[in-house]
Amino acid sequence: MKIWGVTGWKNTGKTGLMERLVSEFTGRGLSVSTLKHAHHNFDVDQPGKDSHRHRVAGAQQVLLASGARWALMSELRGAEEPSLDTLLAQLAPVDLILVEGYKREPHPKIEAHRAAARSELLAPGDPTIRAVASDSAHDLDRPVFDLNDTVAIADFIAAELSL
Repeated sequence: MKIWGVTGWKNTGKTGLMERLVSEFTGRGLSVSTLKHAHHNFDVDQPGKDSHRHRVAGAQQVLLASGARWALMSELRGAEEPSLDTLLAQLAPVDLILVEGYKREPHPKIEAHRAAARSELLAPGDPTIRAVASDSAHDLDRPVFDLNDTVAIADFIAAELSL
């Protein structure tokens, strides 16, 4: 499976870029999965629902299934956060996995950047960032794309990964 990351600081457009890239690549006929890192506690379950009750009762894993989708929730219960490689191994084979976050991991990435966020670029000190998608101009040693030029960004990623 081919892996490409979208990284950057908070409020720089990562999620919007991910959403547009998923749409663009699936529109090109590719199968795509995503993996997003969250820096905060999150819940995909709803209090009071049966699956939530199972999890709160102490289940290590809860698999919830219907005719439309299934979801497997795993509780760490104090164990270390799984590595990116461990999580990637949980995904079914697809043409492309887009990873949001995981800025310190060694996979190739594009950095999302917005001037209004007033954050420093990560790219100058990180060779795994192969390009920048920004709403402002930058003089860098790698390609800089307009943050909203999804087609050009997707073309770059496709060329880099030989998709």
